[in-house]
Parts: sequence; structure tokens; C-alpha cells
Amino acid sequence: MLLHNFLEFFGREYPDQPFAEFQGQTLTYGEADAWANRFANSLLASGLAKGDRFAWLSKNNLEICLMFFGASKVGIIPVPLNYRLAPREWAYIVSDAESLMLFCEDEYASGIDSVKSEIPSVKRWVTLGSDSKPEGWQTLSDWLEEDATKPAASVCESDQCYQMYTSGTTGLPKGAMISQGNVTNNIQMAHLASSITPRQERNLIVAPVFHAAAALSMMAMVASGSTLVIHHEFVPARVVQSLDEEAITMTTMVPAMIQACLVAVPDIATRKFEKLRLISYGASPIAQDTLQKAMSVFGCGFAQGFGMTELTCIATNMTPAVHERAASGEPGLLLSAGRPQMGTEIKIADENDEELPRGQVGQILVRGPQTMMGYWRLPEATDSALKGGWMHTGDAGYMDEEGFIYIQDRIKDMIVSGAENIYPAEVERAIFEHPAVADTAVVGIPDEQWGETVLAFVALKPGQTLELETLQAFCRERLAGYKIPSKLEIIDAIPRNASGKSLKTKLRQPYWEGKQRQVS
Repeated sequence: MLLHNFLEFFGREYPDQPFAEFQGQTLTYGEADAWANRFANSLLASGLAKGDRFAWLSKNNLEICLMFFGASKVGIIPVPLNYRLAPREWAYIVSDAESLMLFCEDEYASGIDSVKSEIPSVKRWVTLGSDSKPEGWQTLSDWLEEDATKPAASVCESDQCYQMYTSGTTGLPKGAMISQGNVTNNIQMAHLASSITPRQERNLIVAPVFHAAAALSMMAMVASGSTLVIHHEFVPARVVQSLDEEAITMTTMVPAMIQACLVAVPDIATRKFEKLRLISYGASPIAQDTLQKAMSVFGCGFAQGFGMTELTCIATNMTPAVHERAASGEPGLLLSAGRPQMGTEIKIADENDEELPRGQVGQILVRGPQTMMGYWRLPEATDSALKGGWMHTGDAGYMDEEGFIYIQDRIKDMIVSGAENIYPAEVERAIFEHPAVADTAVVGIPDEQWGETVLAFVALKPGQTLELETLQAFCRERLAGYKIPSKLEIIDAIPRNASGKSLKTKLRQPYWEGKQRQVS
């Protein structure tokens, strides 16, 4: 099975079924498949061939969704860019991928123009606007071929489907090569985990589609002939309104988005959400009280996924049934990331990749059909990440007797204080329980006596205050003494990347200036 097979099937059998709604425009599956054919034929007419790459820079829109399917038809590889990056960061990724073309939303064209000299591989520049274009650019409407016939091309499951770059919280981003088989297998897993009803779902796409989770959520909906309701970007009040008034049945959000909807939308308690049946979340920890409040307010099922770009998206799933079990007297389950997806193996391993007993913390290793092909032109990094056929996630965690995975933290973020290992996620979970705390990130900083000590960055809820001594007393009831933060910094917001992970390297960096050993 290939990604574009889904669009072609529903375009043929149900051409009038709504494919997507975006800013007042509705596109049917028949129209969507025709556009994808035009896009594929235009790539070929521009001189690109199977295995070539192009970059795409935009917020959510119809085109970013459709281009994945059009490119799939001819085996040409999209490289979606994070629009929140700086121009130099875009240039690095575009150049590293050796992209031959770049598609760009109008508002980012000037940023790209400032670094054009750093990306000599690009031969053609296309803006998504139709009315105007910067010098040296072509508009998408002018570039698109009129030919909407299916292109003749040979594509198979082992061929690369797209290339997404890791978030780069340490070092330079790496291009994870995702195959057609990776994608279609992960789509099947998503269908089984979410009980998707073909042609009946209305999925709100609000997380950025350049990210693995939102992209897979979008693709899984198309693979069921369902309808995408696309938001250009995340606006909490607009999301809540859409979930209530537009018959949305499903959506995927990161915890920070859920928190923002609960806090920043005054009338959320008056909303009904009558059609909403499932909210999927992941990418970062969520405060237990936030999750419980969300379950009460939205009145729908919740599902959590753990994964990473290198695993296409999903490796584990905590189903709505497990959330209900947690709400019925086992709240500790809400701290887990669920159990392995169908067809996925997970083991907790020591430094020699030997499996550890249940309950012991080690690195989480994953093996399954969603595991990436490798990193683009980084054979040593690929061999290290996929050693022994297992994806070495870099996440520390343990597995309980029922097979639930509990993530403790990124191994690189572990704090060693007085020979004791401290996993920041454990400290963060305790801090999240404080009623004044909206968000937190915990890092290790140098300490002459203990080697490292615990620093907590905290963003407060509106109108709240918090002193170090108060936080320490609160944590003392929940944590061993050596895990309690010795320092506290109140900041406006915790910096996070597009996938919702806190940028701990950025938070740590000032404290390790001039030091020989870096925690990261």
C-alpha cells in the first residue's frame, strides 16, 4: 500500500465526499485527487525525478496536505520546514536535503530571500499566493500544470515518502527518511487505536502539519475518506468554537494547546462538544489535573501517543479505555504513555542493550514497521540509532508488569547529583500538581558540592505567585529530598519546539558557559 492509494480510491469511489474545509473553501475527494495529479505532473515538468527532494514552508492550508499525496504519486520527496525557525535554520535544512525546489507561503519569502545564497541546490522558487510574487519567484497558480491525469510512475513500499528533520534540541537537525511502508503501517496502527469510522469523521487539523503527529493524523483521516477541517494556525478561542460548532469528531493537540483552551477561553464551560468523541495528545508531559479537567470539560475520550519523528509518529498508545480506567480509580495510569502499538516491540535496555527487568529504568528501544529508513547521509548516526535493528529513542523509562511504558525523561537530560540519578520529568510531574503552576521545565546546573543541582523554571497561572521555599515544601511531600529543586526561576513561558518539547538545552546553556562538561 502507498500513501496516494488512499486518496485515489476515495477520489474514484466517492468523488463528492468532502476532503477538506479551509477558510470557507470546501474541496471534494475528486477535486483533491485531481489537484494532487496536477502537482505531481508539475514536479515532473520542472525537471524533478523520483528520489529528488523539494522543501515546503507554510502554515496549515489545503496545499500542504495535498502536496504529500501528489509527491507520493511520483516518488518525489517533500521536506516540510518548521515555519517558526530562523532563516539560517531553514537554509541549513534545505541545503542539507539538497532540495531542488522550494515552495513558500508569501509571508516567509523575504526570510528565504535573505539566505538564498546559502541554498544553491534550489533551482526554482514558488510562492503559494496567486496575486503577487517577489522578484525571482513564481506563483503556485502559474507553476501548476493543467494536466490532471494520473502520472505514470513506479513507486513501491520501500521507496522514501518524505523527509522530516528532527527538532534539533541538541546539535544540528537530522533528516529522518520515512518510507511509504513506514507511513501506511503507522496509519493502520492509528486506525486501530482510534476506532476511526470510514467517511464519518471530521478531524480538526490545528497542530502544524510540518510535524510528524499532525501529518500522520491528517494522512490517517484521508486513508479513511474522512473530512479535514483545517485551521491555518492555533488560536484557542477558534479551536474551542470549531470543536463545538463544526461537528468535529476528532483532533490531535499537544498538551500546551489543551491547557491554553482550558485557561484562555472564558466560555469553554458553556460549550457542548456534542459530536466530539476523541482528543489525541502527546509530545510532552501533561499535568494530571489539566488532563482530568480536560476530560471533564470536553466530555470525550482521550488517547495518548508516544513516538518520535524517526518512528514516523506513533510507537505506543494509551487508549480511551485506559483513560476511563484511570478515572475510575487508577489515576497513576495517566502518568504512562500506554502500551506498544500493534506490530510494535518495545524493550527497556541497559547501556549494553540488554533487556532490564520490569520496573527498572533504562533506555526505551523500539522495533516495528514504522521505524525510519535512516538519517539522510549520516551513516554513523543511523548505525548508532538503529543498532541491532532497534530504534534507540534516547528516552529513559520503565515498563510495568502490564506492559505500560512510563517515560522518565530524555537520557541526555538526566541530572546526576551526589551520585544519584534524577529524571527531570519526575520532578516536573510533582511541580505540575501545584495549583499556581501553568508550565514547568527542570534542568541540572553546576553545583560545587553535589556536581549538579536541580533548577526549576516555572511559568505561573495568571495572578499567581510562588516562592522557592513554598515550592520546596510542596515537593517535599512528593519527592525524595535530593530531587527537590534548590533553585527556582519564574519566567513568562517555557520555551518549546514545534513538537511541544521544552528546549532544555537553551534553558541550561547560560549556567554551563565555560564549563568543560555539558549536561546536554
